[in-house]
Amino acid sequence: MSEKEPLLLIPGLLCDASLWAHQTRFLADIVTMRVVETTLDDTLGAMVARSLATAPPRFALAGLSMGGYIALEFMRQAPDRITRLALLDTSARPDDEVTLKRRRGFIELAEQGKFKGVTPRLLPAFIHPDRLDDLPLVQAVTAMTENVGKDAFLRQQKAIMGRVDSRPHLAAINVPTVVICGRQDAATPLALSEEIARGVTEARLCVIEECGHLSTMERPHAITALMRDWMLR
Repeated sequence: MSEKEPLLLIPGLLCDASLWAHQTRFLADIVTMRVVETTLDDTLGAMVARSLATAPPRFALAGLSMGGYIALEFMRQAPDRITRLALLDTSARPDDEVTLKRRRGFIELAEQGKFKGVTPRLLPAFIHPDRLDDLPLVQAVTAMTENVGKDAFLRQQKAIMGRVDSRPHLAAINVPTVVICGRQDAATPLALSEEIARGVTEARLCVIEECGHLSTMERPHAITALMRDWMLR
């Protein structure tokens, strides 16, 4: 039997390995997986450098939201090491002034000791409106964000705010790429995924119906099926 292809999974803001729980369980028969550490550094470049130091020589890469920003930084730093790319519920654009102002507000709340108050404010942007009363999902998301914690949240926000515009770099991506987005993603709306798919040569765009931003947790079976297809192509 041929050796399994390595796959690095990159969490989003305030997310950890729980974001990829379904995928790590149900893709283990075809790939070996590792979740990228995103809590220790305050720039995307440092996050990528830390991962590259211990990553396999060649690997597939999947990132959701902030994880997508980091995946695009991987593509800039080490394009020859990446075999295929999955970008989920993310954007190639830098923050605009409105988004920067909102991030600064969340940072201020956290620094005032109101970190737990950040999660209820973020939930409507994280999951589909119809899932806000889905207690197991809400509890899983809340536990994940609390596990990441305030200090990592502040580092991640700083890293996100400092990212570059990735749109000029999309055309250089020449590995099998799938772009996935929840139809009702409020944090990174579908138009941003459509923009990425247009920019990457031969990218496949897949839209998940009745789904918000945290697609891997909201519609895990659909995402796992799409990722299986992407890995086996």
